Amino acid sequence: MTRRESIGLGVAAMADAAFSQQKKLRAVVIGHTGRGGYGHNWDLTWNGIDAVEVIAVADPVDAGRAKAMARSGAARGYADYREMLAKEKPDIVVVAPRRSDQHMAMFTAAAEAGAHIIIEKPMAGSLPEADAMVALAEKKHIKVQVGHPARAAAVTRRVAEIIKSGEIGQLIEMRARGKEDKRAGGEDLTILGSHAFDLMRLFAGDPRWVSAHVTYQNQELAREHVRQGTEAVGLLAGDNVAAMFSFDGGIHGYFASRSNDYLAGDRCGLTLCCSRGVIFINLGSSRSGQSFILRSPSWIPNKNAPQWEEIPGPGPEIIGNWDRANNVMALDLLDAIRNGREPVCGIRDGRWPVEMTAGVYQSQLKGNRVAFPLTDRRDLLASL
Repeated sequence: MTRRESIGLGVAAMADAAFSQQKKLRAVVIGHTGRGGYGHNWDLTWNGIDAVEVIAVADPVDAGRAKAMARSGAARGYADYREMLAKEKPDIVVVAPRRSDQHMAMFTAAAEAGAHIIIEKPMAGSLPEADAMVALAEKKHIKVQVGHPARAAAVTRRVAEIIKSGEIGQLIEMRARGKEDKRAGGEDLTILGSHAFDLMRLFAGDPRWVSAHVTYQNQELAREHVRQGTEAVGLLAGDNVAAMFSFDGGIHGYFASRSNDYLAGDRCGLTLCCSRGVIFINLGSSRSGQSFILRSPSWIPNKNAPQWEEIPGPGPEIIGNWDRANNVMALDLLDAIRNGREPVCGIRDGRWPVEMTAGVYQSQLKGNRVAFPLTDRRDLLASL
């Protein structure tokens, strides 16, 4: 595990003490009640962190704005986030809505104001938008933390230690499923696949290529199947997605989401198949933090491995569990600002799930496997 990963997966909690001795940084939160709200509680990002003061919240909905102000402790509220940025001149901006259709405009305004940014995933609604965000962040020399809380959970750090140490042998393959609820298929790919793809990269590095099959009601993907998602996360298509990614070392990662008659979502997660055991990371609930290990080379319970065991996070710390992962990512951003490094899920890390999703559609539409990084950076669904 690199120093950057180690800091971001728990050690960053020490950054608050160091920063609290300095002048407090000023943070603001951008939300939109009814259009993505505050994502996964990103209005609470800085609660309990002394080094940062939340000074204002922007939300065009009066009731939602008042509630977010109370939750975050912000003294002032604005209907227009651009007005807030101009008047408050913050050091850090939280772009909180879970719907990515507004992310580009909010991100651009925050970056042009010279602020560092935390942004809910998926960070962009298309690969061209993600590319523009990366270019702008690098031009403005700002730090960006993309909100993939599974990466920051303490239990994820423990899983990474198990994999790296060879405790259950060599990593052979990774298998992920979406939530497969009413969003099964393309929308699941964008929303839950984002978590799975981010963790695949954490454990196996950057993907080299993808080969995928996307259909709608057993028909090959066509123009009439392209639509906006119910959560406004960009163009998507299909109710059945199957994709295979290749990583270094002969490791393959698989993602699937298919519309079916079981909607509970408890299959959602990433399974790490190793030569002497299996680990399942639950992604079905962003607050559960549960991961399980089966110490069996056959990958099924037997007399030597009679059951799955829950994996505890390393150490006694509370910060780092999934219900506090937002705070860990915030602390990691502070450390990144202070030490001039990239955050644990920086802007280029955040772009990868968007690019991997785009690669799935490109493979289907071009009828072959496509290599990463993608040479065709267009939104091919938009071009149909």
